[in-house]
Amino acid sequence: MTSMRAIGTHLILAVALVALAVPAVAHAQKAAPAKTIRVAVYDHSNGDSGGWKNLKKILVPETGFETTMVTPQDIRDGVLKDYDVLIMPGGSGSKQSKMLEEKGRENVKNYVKSGGSYVGICAGSYLASSHYSWSLGILNAKVWDRSHWNRGTGNVELEFSSSGSEVLKAEKDEMECYYGQGPLLVPDNNPDLPGYEVLATYGTEIAKKGAPEGAMVGTHAIVRTKYGEGRVICFSPHPEKDGGPNALMIEGVRWAGSAPKK
Repeated sequence: MTSMRAIGTHLILAVALVALAVPAVAHAQKAAPAKTIRVAVYDHSNGDSGGWKNLKKILVPETGFETTMVTPQDIRDGVLKDYDVLIMPGGSGSKQSKMLEEKGRENVKNYVKSGGSYVGICAGSYLASSHYSWSLGILNAKVWDRSHWNRGTGNVELEFSSSGSEVLKAEKDEMECYYGQGPLLVPDNNPDLPGYEVLATYGTEIAKKGAPEGAMVGTHAIVRTKYGEGRVICFSPHPEKDGGPNALMIEGVRWAGSAPKK
């Protein structure tokens, strides 16, 4: 099988980068910025999901955020207009799509198109992609080695691009992070969507449950793009986990929520 690192290198060169102005933001551990970023975290489990529990611990007023849980019904009812960022966390992307229903999915797309921001984590990145019939189609990305999506879990190394280090305030060129069967992102060729910018790739891999070795390394772990007037950033791994590199998530959400409003 062709080395995925080599394929990933060619793919990165082929991606049409979206010109995105990266605002200068304070480090996550320093004083919170003057503007509080209003964050809606999707949850259909009555607050029992790990995604909601972890995110509400780190996206706090001290780091410049006001975080609220929103349900599929809230989104169908139009609540997103009150928020700067929507986070679709881990879980099941197809289940999230089903729970949102057509009206909820359209509300999310219209929210981002009109200037809102979307942060996908694992399942939320599957949902954002242009790969599946149930996806939102706000990220011009396919899922590599789709047949082995359940390749297992564990810690992997992330390798940051120069823009990834700047945007996410990564303290090292490589960083360990928990992987929970998130999508291995590669560019799609949807002519109606812009390309995306690679912030981090997978430097090591999980290859369990029959998944082939070499397929994961070099695929894209963290990417950003625009959809209409809005910002989109997607994380395949889970930096929000307890004990993980939480600052990556904090800075990714800060970038998303710092988009200038028209």
